[in-house]
Amino acid sequence: MEFSTILFDLDGTLTDPFEGITKSIQYALQKMGGIVPDAEDLKWCIGPPLWDSFEVLLDTDNQTELDQAVEFYRERYTVTGLYENTLIQGIPELLEVLAREGRSLHVCTSKPHSYAGKIVEHFGLRDFFGTVFGSELDGTRSAKTDLIAHVLKAEELDASEAVMIGDRKHDLIGAHANNVASIGVLWGYGDRVELQSQKPLAIAEQPAQIADIVRRRS
Repeated sequence: MEFSTILFDLDGTLTDPFEGITKSIQYALQKMGGIVPDAEDLKWCIGPPLWDSFEVLLDTDNQTELDQAVEFYRERYTVTGLYENTLIQGIPELLEVLAREGRSLHVCTSKPHSYAGKIVEHFGLRDFFGTVFGSELDGTRSAKTDLIAHVLKAEELDASEAVMIGDRKHDLIGAHANNVASIGVLWGYGDRVELQSQKPLAIAEQPAQIADIVRRRS
């Protein structure tokens, strides 16, 4: 059956948010009085929900503390970090090809949809996407399993007609939990071992390969 709908992760898949996310995490940790790692040591935080990352970084499961850390993170991120971001080379061309072929494209990110929408607009990608799906500010649907389930219901999609594209295992786990096919990408923050462990349909090394993978399924 043809993939009529393609769901794209945002961070590490459409854009590279390294600077904005790591600096905002460092800012939050400093405000919380925690240990502040070097930016390179925070790469693993790009992809998972923020609460999960701060639970490890602050070594606590206290919800009040985690909420405070996220609040501090957003103090910086919403003003500055949001735009410390770069567009992945080849993404606009890929989206143009997929849209021209008549496929429905949606963003599916653990980032709050209010922030994700601004980033998509900032890079001139909004016209390619039907809906920018993301979490709520309180963390609701930050897990990809919950978010993809929400997308399927909201768009009245048959899971067999959709494919999730992302750079971290969380994207692939969420897809599999909803019987949605997945494609891992290597230009983001998950390596081949991480992605292969979740048995995706395929792994792409360059954006242009996505279109070929989708066509083979068709």
